Amino acid sequence: MSTLRNKVQLIGHVGNDPEIKTFDGGKKLAKLNVATNENYKNEKGEKVEETQWHSLIAWGKTADIIEKYVVKGKEIAIEGKLTHRSYEDKNGEKRYVTEVVIDELMLLGSK
Repeated sequence: MSTLRNKVQLIGHVGNDPEIKTFDGGKKLAKLNVATNENYKNEKGEKVEETQWHSLIAWGKTADIIEKYVVKGKEIAIEGKLTHRSYEDKNGEKRYVTEVVIDELMLLGSK
């Protein structure tokens, strides 16, 4: 069961063109958002669709693949781990971020 700890799997559509940063030494970071949709019927029997947005990041070779092949609207499947971090913004206020760090990426849909 230890392999099931902190594992996230998502299939969704990319909401923006990925942001790519290249650091000294050539290591890359990709940042993107993915939307997942859930459909259900409410108490009145009406169909409801809810969209959840997820912040994703990827490093190294996975970031290279994202840079080359992933654009806004592309359907992707990812597996990764959930991370939380905080930082101080330029106004000195503490901000909290929850992200999924991508371990595996699969491109879905047509080319």
